[in-house]
Amino acid sequence: MSLQDKPTKPIAPLSVDKLWSAKESWRLFGIMAEFVEGTERLDTIQPAVSIFGSARTHPNSPHYKLAEQIAKQLSDAGFAVISGGGPGIMEAANKGAYYGKSPSIGLNIQLPHEQHRNAFQDISQTFRHFFARKYMFVKFATAYVVLPGGFGTLDELMEALTLVQTEKTRKMPIILVYSEFWLGLLDWFRHALIAEGFISTDDMNLIQVIDEPEQVVNAIFQYYETSGFEPSAAEREIQLNL
Repeated sequence: MSLQDKPTKPIAPLSVDKLWSAKESWRLFGIMAEFVEGTERLDTIQPAVSIFGSARTHPNSPHYKLAEQIAKQLSDAGFAVISGGGPGIMEAANKGAYYGKSPSIGLNIQLPHEQHRNAFQDISQTFRHFFARKYMFVKFATAYVVLPGGFGTLDELMEALTLVQTEKTRKMPIILVYSEFWLGLLDWFRHALIAEGFISTDDMNLIQVIDEPEQVVNAIFQYYETSGFEPSAAEREIQLNL
């Protein structure tokens, strides 16, 4: 039988499972690209402070104005400011830093609603995946400043507390701003989590509550005045395994 006479074999179409598997493989390349590109763009931005808060905060809100003041003072003091790049507190943080002396960085996320890029960013990076974006917030921060917000804000706060508590990232100031908003949560930590033994009393020392912008800046400087902002060799090793 010649090659010309050989019957052709039917090619079965890819099953749904195989198509999904192929799509997942390409998705992994997209995730890797987000990590690589984000790391390359932010690697020289030091020191930096990540600021969080609600995307729904109106520009006339006292929370918005407070975030803008804090970001401006941090920027003038030499800190790059990292926010989620969207509206509300994120916009206030970027705006304050944008008109300060240091870079304003927005790490945007693609969402079906609510998120749009604000106009006050010197460096802007957009992510499809929350976990890649959250990694950047922690990896490049020397401090966390958290203003009132919803589930997303609480998610970022709890992740920072967990990573510092478990020593999966370097220790850093975690500052809650607008004490009236946080009182109930902190009371719950004490009366539920500590009382049940789910966290230790010392874990509360990971959190500072500060309301004045200049005191926020001072608290960050005081934290690093003995060790400096540059991470030690041990801290660099921790960050590599974040």
